[in-house]
Amino acid sequence: MKIKRILAIGLATVMSAALFAGCGNNNAGGDTASKGNGTYAFIAKDVQNPYMQKVYEGFEEACKDIGVTPLYKGPEAATPEKQIEIINQLVAQGVSGIAITANDQDALQPALEEAMAAGIPVISLDSAVNKDSRMTHIQQADPEKIGRALIQAAYEMVDGEGGIAILSATAQATNQNLWIEWMKKELEENPDKYAKTPLVKVAYGDDDPTKSTSETQALLQNPDVKVIIAPTTVGMLAAGKVLQDKKSSVLLTGLGLPSEMAPFIEDGTCPWMYLWNPVEIGRLSAYTMNALVNEEITGAVGETFTAGAIGEKAITEAADGGTEVMVGDPFKFDKDNIAQWKEVY
Repeated sequence: MKIKRILAIGLATVMSAALFAGCGNNNAGGDTASKGNGTYAFIAKDVQNPYMQKVYEGFEEACKDIGVTPLYKGPEAATPEKQIEIINQLVAQGVSGIAITANDQDALQPALEEAMAAGIPVISLDSAVNKDSRMTHIQQADPEKIGRALIQAAYEMVDGEGGIAILSATAQATNQNLWIEWMKKELEENPDKYAKTPLVKVAYGDDDPTKSTSETQALLQNPDVKVIIAPTTVGMLAAGKVLQDKKSSVLLTGLGLPSEMAPFIEDGTCPWMYLWNPVEIGRLSAYTMNALVNEEITGAVGETFTAGAIGEKAITEAADGGTEVMVGDPFKFDKDNIAQWKEVY
């Protein structure tokens, strides 16, 4: 545990964020919820998603620190219909707040509007709902930096020679689509640089291991594909296994959990990848929720609040016209540091 804490402090320095902080009894984020039943609900894309479970770890820690009851909910499969059912159940239960990572940015709007009309603050995280369905959004990192970094990584891995394929989550995932939009802009704005590294295909694995595996196998049938970008932890793991099993020369990059992707980084299947601290996303979500519940903020641009040991955070304008709270910059994992970080998360 001591080693993990030292490592976490090191990453905090690199990312200029207080990662893995706030585990103690620090109530700087506000008093215990004064509305509802004292429960802050977290709705995952699906309950088995390991990334979602890591995010909830931070959410749970912060809720306990604040003095409220955390609740983990999510569908068995990543569908908006099941998330709507869960939202309606939570409204009926009278929870104090709802934090959701959306399977569809628009489909959840009626249910979430009903929740807010009932006096329940709603925030989204990871994958945003539309601006009318939330009070604010927790943004893990600048979407432009993520999208451009992934294309630049793919280019470097193949020395500017070879097609790029993207293995995304669902076609409706707002975070994935925004990152892909910036990937395409990076390519379009630099046509000479990327003349020999075109985007060949965008595939969707629906954050399902089986479908992500079959989509990767299909991508490998195209001889033009030399590198795969998987901006989803489920897709990263599935693609890594396929490439490793087939001893493929196709390379992999994207957004993955260090603990899951270490074998693929160590053997060169994935020369390097990026991610942020999912635990910190969950922790910041809980403190943001608490500030909303206690009416310290309303979710408007320019407001600030203290997120426990994370420190002061500001609400800024989001790309969709709503607002967001930024966690930090993406962090690069490669052979030089993966041995340390695979033990952390």
